[in-house]
Amino acid sequence: MQTIGILAFQGDVIEHVKIIEELGHKAKEVRSLNDIKNCAGLIIPGGESTTIGFFLEQSGLLAEIRRLAKEGFPIFGTCAGAILMAKKITGDKIPPGLDLMDIEIRRNAYGKQIDSFYANLQIPELKIKKLQTAFIRAPIIEKTGPKVRVLAKHNNRIVLVRQNNLLAATFHPELRADCRLHEYFMSMTAL
Repeated sequence: MQTIGILAFQGDVIEHVKIIEELGHKAKEVRSLNDIKNCAGLIIPGGESTTIGFFLEQSGLLAEIRRLAKEGFPIFGTCAGAILMAKKITGDKIPPGLDLMDIEIRRNAYGKQIDSFYANLQIPELKIKKLQTAFIRAPIIEKTGPKVRVLAKHNNRIVLVRQNNLLAATFHPELRADCRLHEYFMSMTAL
């Protein structure tokens, strides 16, 4: 059993905790430098990227997560988490970011809350033919660098990427009854 940290300043914390626990692992809410110790990986949930970015700076976790990521520590960002992981963030109100993944991402790219939607994704590399997902005020990955693997697209837009120990989804996999993407992340923490 591994301990997976869930960044717990704001957003879909409880939903990720439940999935990690359903998979037979321990979930630990992370709000301080001390909380991240002894975690095998970190999930940065969806929520409000500017709020989460502010608390990352205030807590000292911004620099610590950057350091850990460079050492190979697995990190999975969903929606706002994906925004915070990007090297380049565009759109209104740019949050303080982690500057980890070689991607350019645009905040709230689909529009307002009313423009949110559900979609089924295919992820061929993971042998997933249908993954139910929620896109809520979702970002769009507009560009990827040469070391980034595109794992899934929706309507020809990049929605799931991996770069070594980093995984980013522009959607919310935690809001549907499907644990397969979290299982994939757990396989990354076991390396």
